[in-house]
Amino acid sequence: MSPRDDIPQLRRGQDGEGSVQVHQDADARIEGAKVFSVYGKGGIGKSTTSSNLSAAFARMGKRVLQIGCDPKHDSTFTLTGRLQPTVIDILKEVDFHAEELRPEDFVTEGWGGVHCVEAGGPPAGTGCGGYVVGQTVKLLKQHHLLEDTDVVIFDVLGDVVCGGFAAPLQHADRAVIVTANDFDSIYAMNRIIAAVQAKSANYKVRLAGCIANRSRETDEVDRYCARVGFDRIAHMPDVDAIRRSRLKKKTLFEMDDEDDIIACRAEYLRLAETLWRGTEPLAPAPMEDRDIFEMLGFD
Repeated sequence: MSPRDDIPQLRRGQDGEGSVQVHQDADARIEGAKVFSVYGKGGIGKSTTSSNLSAAFARMGKRVLQIGCDPKHDSTFTLTGRLQPTVIDILKEVDFHAEELRPEDFVTEGWGGVHCVEAGGPPAGTGCGGYVVGQTVKLLKQHHLLEDTDVVIFDVLGDVVCGGFAAPLQHADRAVIVTANDFDSIYAMNRIIAAVQAKSANYKVRLAGCIANRSRETDEVDRYCARVGFDRIAHMPDVDAIRRSRLKKKTLFEMDDEDDIIACRAEYLRLAETLWRGTEPLAPAPMEDRDIFEMLGFD
């Protein structure tokens, strides 16, 4: 018997059936808000992007909720100035009796009135992050915290193969990929595109485009996008102000006015406006690993 003989075949319309993917409660749908999930390889700047994007939406007058989906629980600290306890840790404290919790136990108001939540996750190497995302959304709905929200941003961990990676796609309207103008980032983006495309067969999520982050140039990102039918919707240059904002535990919108900071704020506001107006649902054709390896081979 082959080791793969007991792996079920997944059929269209039965996403995740028989797999370890955690199914979301049908009653935990997010309704009434525009929902974005932010993806990219580990260390590419997803949390920086998410927090500044949340701040940009808040500057536009939108009511924003940001959900960090990583056990490191560091998604929202530039909005709040501190590391928050995670939903999973707080639930453990009450022996998973969610009815004992108050909103202030797991939601912190950050800069611009952004509501900040850190879902957290199981210890490294154990459990499924998808469960934690599902429980977080369920808890938010139980406390009616999604009813007065215009924008929800999921800041998602970078591992494509984890159930925690896929769970926010079951809620999102659009997925945004943070990349850089280098081989590893674009290679990872190609695999993320394939994963999102697979989910979009059975969920409403569609790809919005990519953000070239910490990159002086965008030529390789643009070359890849032209090849597969994808769009670059923003460009954040590699400026020291962004690094300093992290050290100061602030978003760029709280920093003192400097030319680089003003320019980056303007780009985040432009991105927020683009996403709010709505992007075309992109359906790029991701490349095979060997093909993208050859295309991105630099001389």
